[in-house]
Amino acid sequence: MNNYDLNLILNPSLSSEQVTVEKEYVANAVKAAGAEVVGLEELGNRRLAYAILKEREGYFLYYNVRSSGNPEKDIAANLRLRDNIRRVLVVRDRPEWKTKKA
Repeated sequence: MNNYDLNLILNPSLSSEQVTVEKEYVANAVKAAGAEVVGLEELGNRRLAYAILKEREGYFLYYNVRSSGNPEKDIAANLRLRDNIRRVLVVRDRPEWKTKKA
């Protein structure tokens, strides 16, 4: 089983109920792909480096996912079809990327 980071940018004008619906959909999509959600970090609305669909802000969600398959194809392809999800990025979490300070 490998650990992955699933980074999402949602529509910034969503209400809290709509954000909850999107988070439930993401959790169901992860489970349907045979993976499990280990953690969720919700950063809220942040300014973007460039405009996405003429919007300068986005609602950021960072998921930690554990999967044995290929979530880049399974999860990301399913999530990109949602209207409220602006960007999807799946990155494999590698221990050598985490550095320790001396």
